[in-house]
Parts: sequence; C-alpha cells; structure tokens
Amino acid sequence: MTVRHLANAAFHTLRICIPTVLQSALGTLTTPTCDARLDSWSASLVRYAKIELDVSGLEHAPLDEAFVVMSNHRSHYDIPVLFQALRPRRLRMVAKAELFRVPIWAGAMRAAGFVEVNRSNRIAAMRSLERAREAIKSGTSIWIAPEGTRGTGAELGAFKKGGFHLAVGAEARILPVTVLGTERVLPAGGTHVTDGQRIRVRILPPIDPKDHAAGAHMKGLIAAVRASIESGLG
Repeated sequence: MTVRHLANAAFHTLRICIPTVLQSALGTLTTPTCDARLDSWSASLVRYAKIELDVSGLEHAPLDEAFVVMSNHRSHYDIPVLFQALRPRRLRMVAKAELFRVPIWAGAMRAAGFVEVNRSNRIAAMRSLERAREAIKSGTSIWIAPEGTRGTGAELGAFKKGGFHLAVGAEARILPVTVLGTERVLPAGGTHVTDGQRIRVRILPPIDPKDHAAGAHMKGLIAAVRASIESGLG
C-alpha cells in the first residue's frame, strides 16, 4: 500500500482502537461511542483517498430495521465505503479469524461488536453466528461478503452459505448491495492506492428468506441474492 495511506490508516485505526480497548476493560464502553468512532475512522479513510462516493437506494434500508448486508467484495476499501454509504445505520461486520490476531485492533473489534468467524472450527463458527444473530435482534446490521474473500475478476465468485443461515436464524431480511469502483482504489492483492476515484454504491431491495425455500433447499435464496447483486454490477 502507498506509504502515506498506510500511515494514515494506521494512525486513525490506533486513534479509535486504543480508547475502545481501555474503555472496554473499564466497563465504560457504549455502543453509540463505538458507532461514532467507526464513522470517524471510515470517513477519514474515504476522505484521505479523495473518494467521491455516489450512493443510491437508501430508501431500501429503513433506519428502524436491521439487516444481513451482503455485497460483492473487491477491495479493503469496501469496508470504510460501506460504513459511510449506510450511515447513520449501525453496522458491524463478520471478519475472518486472521484479522482478530492483530494486537490492539483485535481487542477493539471484539469490544465494538465485530464477529469473528473461524471456518476451520465448526463449533466456533456456530457460536459466532449466534452472536451475530443476537446483534441483529438488538438493532445492528451485520455485513458479510458471501464470496468469503476479495475477488480479482469482474464476476462474482461462488457464494458461501454462512450468511444465509445467519439471515434465516435471525429472521432478518438480506440487504443486497453492489459496490462499484473500489478495485480502482486498491485492488485485491494490490499495494498502490489510487486517489480520486468515484465509487458507486447501489443499495437494492431487501430479500426476505421467508419468500424462498430454506434449509436443504437454500439454493433459491442464494440465487435471488446473487442475481440482485449482479444486477447492480451492470
């Protein structure tokens, strides 16, 4: 990553992580405080990269409903972009276990309500989904990339089922979102940040798992979400 962008990201990450970890240890951390810090952090990264953000479809995401948010995933910048695109809605993310091994950052993520998923441990993964369901029921939308990782091509990769089981278990609607252009800022596997890109975020109509067969026949739900996200790519 460009050195100045890396330094900026590190500064703003530590700026919110250190007090979050300390307040968590003291028992004085509140959810609104975490919301404000995540908003400040994501806004700082978007602003520093001079990203022009174009968001459409916010009418599909009422403020009084928590969703399982699913989007395509092409760049590390998807995360701050989605935080800004969906504000002031409360949003947390499901993240792979590797991210929870980073000192300070890991403690802050857990304290702020991010959900760790260890795909190599089925029992741990099930516990993580239960925590995510509890968060949704308390009014927090959970973002998950159904592809499981950042893609390098124009087309969507195969979808994993974890997020769909989460939506069914939490009785939450899925909010499909298409993100266009973050790969021009920083592609998957890239090390150079390109400033001044226009990023388009398309928020699409929610999909209710109840309208599709669940359980062993979840293919219909997955196909519907995939088709919705693909429609935004056009």
